Amino acid sequence: MKQRHFSMLRDFHLADWFTLANAFCGTGAIFAAMRFLQEGGVRDLLVGMALIPLAFVFDALDGRIARWRKVASTLGRELDSLADVISFGVAPAALGYACGLQGGWDWVVLSYFIGCGVSRLARYNVTAEQLSGDAGKVRYFEGTPIPTSVAIVGVLAVAAWSGAIGPSLWLGVVHLGPWQLHPLVLVYALSGSLMISKTLRIPKP
Repeated sequence: MKQRHFSMLRDFHLADWFTLANAFCGTGAIFAAMRFLQEGGVRDLLVGMALIPLAFVFDALDGRIARWRKVASTLGRELDSLADVISFGVAPAALGYACGLQGGWDWVVLSYFIGCGVSRLARYNVTAEQLSGDAGKVRYFEGTPIPTSVAIVGVLAVAAWSGAIGPSLWLGVVHLGPWQLHPLVLVYALSGSLMISKTLRIPKP
């Protein structure tokens, strides 16, 4: 049977489109951060930050829709993880950088945060069947889910709204060796470390 153009998209379920909307929001947030760095308009930064909670809504809805329509698939799970890396990993890091976390040590911590998010999602995909048990549903998360990074974006939004970004960033800056470190970036280190924890177990709703 001859394959038609865009046949893959025709095979997407309704939940998959919500997952793509999640990725769309995350990508928009990254572009908003880049535009802020180019033009300096705080409004662009705030719009980008607002897209992350919207991505969270789409992320919550795609799972509910998949369960409601009983169309959960391996493709959907992988698609969800890739979208989450964008919206709750790369985008929050980009927004943090745009807010002023631009020291050498900040780069290291932001990269660590993204690496933890990627590792967390990969581990979940590999162990989901094992954790689901006989009930066929994952009972708990190992480590905090990556969408919890929306809390960091909330903190950054308050800082941006109050003008506490750039040189005025909360907690200031310290010099460690050849590079700068903004202590505020440590919230990313904490979030990333909690994501890859093996002992922290959070019941899954």
